[in-house]
Amino acid sequence: MVEIANEPCRGRGRPQTRSDEATLGLIVQAAREEFQANGYAGATMCAVAQRAGVSTKTLYRLTPNKADLFKSVISERIERFMLAFDEEAISALDMESALERILVAYGHLTLEGETTAIIRLVLSECDRFPEIGGSFYVGAMGHVAEAMARWLKEQCRKGLLELEDHYLAAGMLRGMMIMEPQRAVMLGQRAAPDAEEIAARAKTCAALFLKGCKVDRS
Repeated sequence: MVEIANEPCRGRGRPQTRSDEATLGLIVQAAREEFQANGYAGATMCAVAQRAGVSTKTLYRLTPNKADLFKSVISERIERFMLAFDEEAISALDMESALERILVAYGHLTLEGETTAIIRLVLSECDRFPEIGGSFYVGAMGHVAEAMARWLKEQCRKGLLELEDHYLAAGMLRGMMIMEPQRAVMLGQRAAPDAEEIAARAKTCAALFLKGCKVDRS
């Protein structure tokens, strides 16, 4: 369903006194809440504008359609991961500590309640709206896979690891870190892991992975 820019709905906000960047941040937060509350099909641009306290004119100027809004929600979560990933800071750590940090960041990104809600939404509605499946696969999974594969490739370049396929190895790492707890959470069999459990799992996964492909210098 295509939303019309002149829909008869007005936000409750005052005239703009903030930057477009700050306004867009409010819009993305409101969109995330709207998608979680009503799903992709039930969410409307008008409702997002009301939640954000902006006019629909401002909303359409900054994000022209619902598909772009969903992409922005995905991008905002991935930006958090990339900030935690922080390649420069990670490069100063020993390899095992660096991998643990990467996996902790990935665990928090993937196992948070809001991320679980987004995944459920994508799985339930991507048959009707293929664009949300594409946005999630490329915007979320693709960026994370690229970041992890890039780090693994650098360790191979340094002679610390030996891997034939960096992307394949990155995928295995991601699965080892989150597949079992994520599946249990999504099926309602347990609560999301807390920070302590995520850190412990990351430590175990890093040790298992590095024992499997670390170059033997003995």
